Amino acid sequence: MEFQCPGKRAWPEVVGARGEAAAAKIEMENPDVHAIVLREGTPVTRDFRCNRVRVFVNDHGVVVREPTIG
Repeated sequence: MEFQCPGKRAWPEVVGARGEAAAAKIEMENPDVHAIVLREGTPVTRDFRCNRVRVFVNDHGVVVREPTIG
């Protein structure tokens, strides 16, 4: 199923950046989303939401995978 969410949908360029800085960039580039910084391995729901971007970070607060809308 393809969802039609407004604005930018993925941020590969923030992998390796600090989580909070990545979240700020994501919210600046797409004001329709709320970026949530989570530690890698944190359990999350599987529902899809156009206004949510999860930013997964390691123990050092560094983004470990491409944040996407969902």
